[in-house]
Amino acid sequence: MANRIIQYSPLDCNIGTLLLRLIFGGMFAYFGYQKLVNYDDILKIFGDPIGIGTALSLQLVIFAEFFCAIFIVAGFLTRLSVIPIFITMVVAYFVAHGKDSFQVSHSAFSYMVFCLPVFVLGSGKYSVDYLLFGRKQAVLPREKARSTVQRQP
Repeated sequence: MANRIIQYSPLDCNIGTLLLRLIFGGMFAYFGYQKLVNYDDILKIFGDPIGIGTALSLQLVIFAEFFCAIFIVAGFLTRLSVIPIFITMVVAYFVAHGKDSFQVSHSAFSYMVFCLPVFVLGSGKYSVDYLLFGRKQAVLPREKARSTVQRQP
């Protein structure tokens, strides 16, 4: 065990992916839930950053931050579910806080950046996607790579 701790390779990428999904998704689900239960109060102060109306803007943020985050926690369509969160954070950072100092907008930037490893890693082994689509999908890219390597002279 001591050798594994000091090695440069990951201990278990699937557990790391699970922890990232639980923390990232849980955090956004919390933010989205707060907006959902306080909808009327937040609607009064929420802006219209992209010109589609305040109510629709807030509804899209709630969809991204609550419903997509629940999917991420469960590992259901994780890559697809992180895209609305990423778009929300892009709008928050570049539009809603575009004129603010980095000290004010750093949270939106950080959340936007954290979307990238969630997208790259996907759902992982401990997920609904793995249960639904099975091991075949997780192994397929490796099998293709092996067959391509073997065919080359």
